[in-house]
Amino acid sequence: MPHVYAIGDLHLSTSVPNKVMDVFGPRWKDHAARIREAWQDTVGEDDLVLIPGDISWAMYLSDAIADLAYIGGMKGKKLLLRGNHDYWWQSVTKVRTALPECMYALQNDVFRFGELFVCGTRGWTIPESSHFKESEDRKLYERELIRLDLSLGQLPHGAPAIGMLHYPPFSETGEKSAFALRFETAGVSDVVYGHLHGPSHRFAFNGESNGVRYHTVSADYLDFIPKKIL
Repeated sequence: MPHVYAIGDLHLSTSVPNKVMDVFGPRWKDHAARIREAWQDTVGEDDLVLIPGDISWAMYLSDAIADLAYIGGMKGKKLLLRGNHDYWWQSVTKVRTALPECMYALQNDVFRFGELFVCGTRGWTIPESSHFKESEDRKLYERELIRLDLSLGQLPHGAPAIGMLHYPPFSETGEKSAFALRFETAGVSDVVYGHLHGPSHRFAFNGESNGVRYHTVSADYLDFIPKKIL
């Protein structure tokens, strides 16, 4: 039976050599090779891997192709979500056209994997967070809620579902956001998210809340090993 794994924040830089992640500490040394080794040892050909954002440091889609090919060469089906650093992801139509076989980009829709459906959106800094700035964040936050509503609206009633976000759905103090409340109402079983690195790992919430299991899947949080979700 196929499994579902997740790992986000790959921060690949094949075409952007000045963005080597080693500057963020020895934990990131040779991280792309380590991800590949762990992925190939863990994931099966028929499995699904959720990648919730911050995939490539490239600024343009043409420069991201090498990183997408790197991911495409690994086992399983891959479902991508845009992160805040994925500047190369402008038109989802162009992204989907450029993706290798067995890769799909999630935006404003759902992805079906057997009887399971995957929904979600990038998310944004939430009003419950101390980092939220009304003048800068409100518009983007509300746009992401609309995108999540578009995705959730395509879930078949009663079907098993998993949610994806890039940004955390909780504040640093554990306050629940509208993203989390929408997932609860939709009846998803699990939500994966990334974005948190280094010292921010202390704000990660992992566990069950009101019927939904939450998983922090930033690559460095997982020690670069894909996490089995289902």
